[in-house]
Amino acid sequence: MVAAEINTQEAQIRHLLENLSAYIEQFHGGTVEFVSLKEDTLKIKLGGACLNCPLHPATLHGWVEGTVHQFFPDVKVVED
Repeated sequence: MVAAEINTQEAQIRHLLENLSAYIEQFHGGTVEFVSLKEDTLKIKLGGACLNCPLHPATLHGWVEGTVHQFFPDVKVVED
């Protein structure tokens, strides 16, 4: 991938995470933050009500990772 493609992909992923975060915050009190994107690894941070929630893994793997994979199938999502 060339630098311009990476920057575009990063901008698209940031936008996607902002939309996910807005939904999660409005309906569940949690947040999703972009931390970094290096090659095919996306680091995120869950916050707010997600921190002590027993459904934290479902939010991370189901909503966040699942949604990112729909649009960017080669990106691996990890929590920071």
